[in-house]
Amino acid sequence: MEFETVIGLEIHAQLKTVTKIFCGCSTKFGAPPNSNTCPICLGMPGVLPVLNKRVVEFAIKLGLATNSTINRFSQFARKNYFYPDLPKGYQTSQFDLPIIGRGEIEIEVDGQKKIIGITRIHMEEDAGKLIHDEVEPVSHVDLNRTGTPLLEIVSEPDIRSPQEAAAYLKQLHAILRYLDICDGNMQEGSFRCDANISLRPVGQEELGTRTELKNMNSFRNVQRALEYEVRRQRDILLDGGKIIQETLLWDPDKNCSESMRSKEDAHDYRYFPCPDLVPIEISEEWIEEVRGSLPELPDQRKARFVEQYELPEYDAVLLTADRAVAEYFEQTVKGGAQAKKASNWIMTELMRELKGEDISSCKVTAAQLAALLLMVEKNTISGKIAKSVFLDMMENGKDPATIVQEKNLAQVSDVGELSALVKEIVDANPSQAEDFRAGKTKLMGFFVGQLMKKTKGQANPKLANELFSKELAS
Repeated sequence: MEFETVIGLEIHAQLKTVTKIFCGCSTKFGAPPNSNTCPICLGMPGVLPVLNKRVVEFAIKLGLATNSTINRFSQFARKNYFYPDLPKGYQTSQFDLPIIGRGEIEIEVDGQKKIIGITRIHMEEDAGKLIHDEVEPVSHVDLNRTGTPLLEIVSEPDIRSPQEAAAYLKQLHAILRYLDICDGNMQEGSFRCDANISLRPVGQEELGTRTELKNMNSFRNVQRALEYEVRRQRDILLDGGKIIQETLLWDPDKNCSESMRSKEDAHDYRYFPCPDLVPIEISEEWIEEVRGSLPELPDQRKARFVEQYELPEYDAVLLTADRAVAEYFEQTVKGGAQAKKASNWIMTELMRELKGEDISSCKVTAAQLAALLLMVEKNTISGKIAKSVFLDMMENGKDPATIVQEKNLAQVSDVGELSALVKEIVDANPSQAEDFRAGKTKLMGFFVGQLMKKTKGQANPKLANELFSKELAS
């Protein structure tokens, strides 16, 4: 029997506001436990929340960027459940009247484009965090995160493979970063993903019993977890078993999922309108004001890079996946570097040395990279020497010209000096010279290599080839 995979993603994006959603407490990550709290976010008796206007603005931005419906009227609701890191005993969220309705995101997998529908985007507050003691059998509660503003983005069950899920996740991540409303840091929990997954026989309309996967803190772990769950459900169904609706935790070390709890339904949360917050009404003028502030989005920038800089689509996709990288590339080109060479260096040398770190941590500025590439273009240094200089730049942030001068790395292009060395090398290798003249032209690499040894890699390669060709022809 053949099965079809059906996946829907629920993504929580922590918003880049200075203060929390209903109070003035800081949202800064890494503060001492329970220091960024107040009676409002702790839900003390007699307090009233006040909605942070910037949260609504950010929601509208994401709605416009995903071609979604902006609901002119929306309302907060209380989602009731009891957990140690939820001091109020309920979460202020949205239920039947969310701020953003239907939308869509286009993804591309293996050259095939596909539209993934968005069911809704709603505002809500985050819960706190449990910290499990590694020595004692106790857990500590840190409520700093309580009340931090979130947008929950719920997709339609349109995703048909773990690869499509990863592509959707990356595209949404890029959009949020381009809008500058979420930093997207998955390790710090700013961008979190839960996945609902089920299998059904090919051709069947009815959805199968779903499971929910949690604790996936990287794009790679999302794909790995979904691939594992597809295999697990398929094996159960082929053996005649039934899938249990439950929430699963992904263990990246064991590369498997473990049962966490039976899956709740919406009615278990006893939603009802929040009596402390008035409904939200959004004017057309506000929507148009926000629309005017939207930046160039990833797909738009990708298309422009292909047209304006004549880059291959592969380069454009990689460069525009991160807004900071795209801007670094453009600044490098503005500094005088050729677009394709700048692209090659950023995608290979720069990304390799960053080792997954954000480009904002890079000590080499775009202007410095442009200066280095111009030195290669002008034959001041060779491409090989440039890579060595670049490593020094990554280490100490110095300008390339300073490093070249300090280490005396400038390329030797003096015809007289190189001609004497070329003659010396040919005279010292008569058999190789004879073989070259007999037609073994690949020996040119041998001769140029000898010259590079004598000049410590500083000989102008193009001039070296010309001088050897002239000397060996005589």
